Parts: sequence; structure tokens; C-alpha cells
Amino acid sequence: MTHAYFFGYGSLVNRDTHAFSEAHTARLSGWKRIWRHTSLRPVAYLTVVPDPESEIDGLIAAVPGQNWAALDERERAYDRVAAAHQVSHALPHQPDIAVYTIPDGRHGAPTDQHPALLSYIDVVVQGYLREFGEDGARRFFDTTDGWDTPVLDDRADPVYPRHRSLSPDERGFVDDELRDRSIRILKR
Repeated sequence: MTHAYFFGYGSLVNRDTHAFSEAHTARLSGWKRIWRHTSLRPVAYLTVVPDPESEIDGLIAAVPGQNWAALDERERAYDRVAAAHQVSHALPHQPDIAVYTIPDGRHGAPTDQHPALLSYIDVVVQGYLREFGEDGARRFFDTTDGWDTPVLDDRADPVYPRHRSLSPDERGFVDDELRDRSIRILKR
């Protein structure tokens, strides 16, 4: 029997944003995480692009019943591509693993009109903190390109549909990392 899994590297690392119960930490090689926007969404999100020198942490999760429809709808701005041979994990079997990516030519650099959402960053970093601890969450920042992306502070009225509340420590961690990287914050 073939097992279908996806590799999540952004909001899918936060288990509170999905109902995929069989999830495990993993590492993807040959792909780099980067901020981009598409015409399908008004704000910037994370994607991955091929990069033979890169490795990123994330989460793999089984796709229930191997039914990709709901996940494909959630990730509709992305293409699903095979990546099983590029993912290291502790599973005792070798599942088919896919990763979602926005192909070249269908994404652009974020702008003030297409910023990243702080509510989205909060969700992603909360996931990395829970799965990989502070060192792993710092690796998320270090292994993500495009931090010159403007970030819209929407915490008071979150735009991201799967936003989550952060603890004061989690919020402080996010704020410190953004400040240390001199990320430009746009006020709503």
C-alpha cells in the first residue's frame, strides 16, 4: 500500500491549523523557503524554490485516505510536486511525499501592496517553536529568504484565516526576531 504525505514548511508546521493527526518532524533538502506573492492572493506567503544547497525543517503528515482534494484547495496558489527522495524523516516506511511550491513565473517579490501578514508569521513561528524549540524557530528565520518583505501588523484584527493566539513568550520571540532582522512593519 502506498502512503501519501505532504511536507509542510510554513503554516502547516503548526498542528493547530489542520486536522492531519499523523504528523512527524522532517527535513527537506534541495529546496529553499522564500517569501513571495501571487495574483491569486493579495498578500505574501511562503513558498519553496529549488536550491541544491539548502535544507529546511518542517513537518510531514499523512493525507487521510490519500485524498488530496481538501489540501489542494487550501494550497490552491501552489503546485503539488513529488519530493519523497528529498525528505529525511524517522518513519519506518518510505511514503510518497509531496511539497507545495509556486512555480517560477507565477510569483513575485512582496511589496507594500502585497506584504506578509504578521498573523501568518505568528502561526508559522508558533509551529516551529512547538516542534523544534527556540533554536529550530531561529533556524526557520535563518533558512528563509526574502526578509526584506514588508510585514503588515494585523494582530489586533487578524486577516490570516487560520490565525492563532500566541502566548506572551511566543509573541515576544516573534517580535524579537523581526526586530533583530530589521523587518519593516507596516501599520494597519
